[in-house]
Amino acid sequence: MHLHLVTIHAFRSPQAVPLAAACLKASLDARFGRAVPLEVTCAEFFSGDSIGDAAEAILAAGADMVGFSLYVWNRRECVSLAERLRCGSPGLVLFAGGPEATADPDGVLAEAPFDFLVMGEGEITLSEVIDRFMSGASLDGLAGIARRGGTGDAAKCREPIADLGSLPSPYLSGALDEHLPCGVLWQLSRGCPFGCEFCFDGMGERNVRRQPLERLEQELEYLVGRGAAQVVVLDSTFNLDGKRAKALLRMIRRKAPDVHFHFEARAELLDEEQARLFARVKCSLQIGLQTAEPNVARAAGRFQDLDVFIDRIGLLNREGVVFGFDLIYGLPGDSLRHFRGTLDFALSLYPNSLAIFPLSVLHGTRLSARARELGLNHMSRPPYTLLDSPTFPAADMEKAKRLAAACDIFYSRGKAVAWFNSITAAMGMSPALLLQCFADWLVENGNGDVAESDLRDEQVWQLQRKFISHLFAKRKAKRLLAAALDFVDYHYFYAAALMTPGPVRIPKRVLRSADLLNHPLVLAESTRLAIFRYEIIDLLESGEPDLPRICSTLDPIGSFAAIYPSSGRIATESLAELYFRLLESLDGSTPACRIADRLSIPREEALEFLLFAAEEGIVILG
Repeated sequence: MHLHLVTIHAFRSPQAVPLAAACLKASLDARFGRAVPLEVTCAEFFSGDSIGDAAEAILAAGADMVGFSLYVWNRRECVSLAERLRCGSPGLVLFAGGPEATADPDGVLAEAPFDFLVMGEGEITLSEVIDRFMSGASLDGLAGIARRGGTGDAAKCREPIADLGSLPSPYLSGALDEHLPCGVLWQLSRGCPFGCEFCFDGMGERNVRRQPLERLEQELEYLVGRGAAQVVVLDSTFNLDGKRAKALLRMIRRKAPDVHFHFEARAELLDEEQARLFARVKCSLQIGLQTAEPNVARAAGRFQDLDVFIDRIGLLNREGVVFGFDLIYGLPGDSLRHFRGTLDFALSLYPNSLAIFPLSVLHGTRLSARARELGLNHMSRPPYTLLDSPTFPAADMEKAKRLAAACDIFYSRGKAVAWFNSITAAMGMSPALLLQCFADWLVENGNGDVAESDLRDEQVWQLQRKFISHLFAKRKAKRLLAAALDFVDYHYFYAAALMTPGPVRIPKRVLRSADLLNHPLVLAESTRLAIFRYEIIDLLESGEPDLPRICSTLDPIGSFAAIYPSSGRIATESLAELYFRLLESLDGSTPACRIADRLSIPREEALEFLLFAAEEGIVILG
């Protein structure tokens, strides 16, 4: 028997990992082993791929059964693909599982030719399905499935698997090996204890079940040993159990110091020790704020003390931890005014990014059950986005969408955290008002529909510079513009250097015997050269950017700098202009001595500088 598991990812990214399929494959392989003729294979596609080509590839696999993982982003495509497969092979057994199948079994069965759905966790259920198919038995009475003509009610859901450690590891089984160098989703637990009315996390399961620490240690060693560069931790609230979270952070620091991790954490559960431990590993945190309006939060089943929230986020800022917030606009009782207030609150806390979404009224959530009562008019098909509500008219939803897009471009993609609040303060504007002005400016300049995904980093930077120049001129603050643009430019170059791997360092003894003056050199790809209106070191040492104070105490004397990765950090070297021009002129073919002669730099001085630059990794041998 041949089972083919199909995953359609939303888009290409390190998080495009077929974890559900890998869990099922690992479980089935371990359950049946070689004693039973069961072959389990996996296939991956991406949203937007040709349905015809995908159907052809799946049919070519020659499977007896084909299963799909159904999510909000791929439900329509999975349904279309199932219809193609049914036409191409009427006898093929088709089934689906995942959040959409679990939350809306009747709807899925009504629109797609699936023979059955797996509801909830599938490892045990699918194993029993295979048993029955192999023995020729009926699926009647089998827990955990729904079939056409049934009610799809909770009576058919199987109890969650209590001991996750009893399941084979999808990582240790090797099922995800090909994905590890790009990135991996690492599942530490299943379920979520919180009752947010808009969320179907853990497929509605409120009881948190955790993988044993011993198993996680084995998996971590496996991931590191096979070159995993980044890990997205699947744990709805990583720091729900503070003691366990600290133990895992210490383990990560010991065993994976060079791997980047991404965690989801709850702000009110943070403490000083957690903040210090997060700061000691390569990581970023995502924190669900959703809304800063207390009544809106309460109506959505969230209870948070904003004073406590501010205090705990302060711990992260003091330790230099990278973090972002999730925001949702359109929750019951929310309004455009409330959303703008949430933006102001969130951005005042210096998050590195904001992930902003319109409300989706997901099947299986408490909000979905009350949508009509609350007047939530939303799309009937994925992604179930709110269209309007009694407090958030459609026109305001569109304005909020534009405001969210402006924040995506200007703040999050533009890596503006270090200087954004200094701009708003200097202009006497709230964060939301500044972003609204940016959104309006984009429309005026024919870019009203542009999304951050449409832009290269350099284009985002240029949009920031042009808008800030426009804004400062409009508000008669041109005397502050040079300092503002210096901060914008510096952090663009800093981020670019941070994102580019540094060169392999050449030992000093090799460099000193390399005759650098007569050797063609080239600027390292990770080095950024920049010209500033102020002395950049003075700006960086001025503390929290205060544009009026800076412009009244510092003279715009100009500076030249090299910004580059060095010993695990980004270094900034202020240079004499002649040395800057020397670096700028290195082309990988002209000997450095000729460039030095052209610039009238004494060769002895040029050699000393180039030795420093080569040792630092600013330049490399051509």
